[in-house]
Amino acid sequence: MKVIWLGHSGFRIETGDAVILLDPFLTGSPVFPDDKRSEAIEGATHLLLTHGHGDHASDAVPIAKELGIPIYCIHELSIILGAEGAETVGFGKGGTVDVGGAKVTMVNATHSASIDYKGGDPVYAGQPAGFMIEAEGHTIYVTGDTDIMADMEWMGELHNPDIGILAAGGHFTMDMKRAAWASKKYFNFKTVIPCHYKTFDALEQSAQPLIDGLPGVDVIEPEILKAIEL
Repeated sequence: MKVIWLGHSGFRIETGDAVILLDPFLTGSPVFPDDKRSEAIEGATHLLLTHGHGDHASDAVPIAKELGIPIYCIHELSIILGAEGAETVGFGKGGTVDVGGAKVTMVNATHSASIDYKGGDPVYAGQPAGFMIEAEGHTIYVTGDTDIMADMEWMGELHNPDIGILAAGGHFTMDMKRAAWASKKYFNFKTVIPCHYKTFDALEQSAQPLIDGLPGVDVIEPEILKAIEL
């Protein structure tokens, strides 16, 4: 399995025959190089969205239509994006879908979830979510944008993820120290990959507090388009 950071909360996950794009925010991203777009999306087979904010979902429909691939997301968001001509698969928290052989279960997140990138007032687009992705003997917990939740207790016990992709840049989500606390309290991660940081000035620029807070855990600070092999 390869996990490739696309900047911010975007990832390309290559597992088996599936190439999954997760929250790809490429166009207008302050950290993603415009000339690398084709490399980032080439061969993608599925697209996952945690919620409808522009720094997660604004590129979803153009990419899905260009590549002819489905978008998997919460029900209400799927209706909105489907009306724009994309193929969508809507599902809900607790639901599990097969994404090219990977089993993806939608779980809770605590955040907001409107479509906020089209001008005018924000549009309701369902609720924010995270994902548990089971593939190749691993379970990856993608937190999505969230703070610490009591739900993390049962999620850690039931799904027992060994890899955490944690939105931990602060301001809009939990910060690095809070993410470290939650990881120790609720999970038994072997590997942690921070995201939703470095993109904007308001966000944390270093994962060092997360590294310091998780001795014995392999905390990998991702580099854009550099594969992490798991």
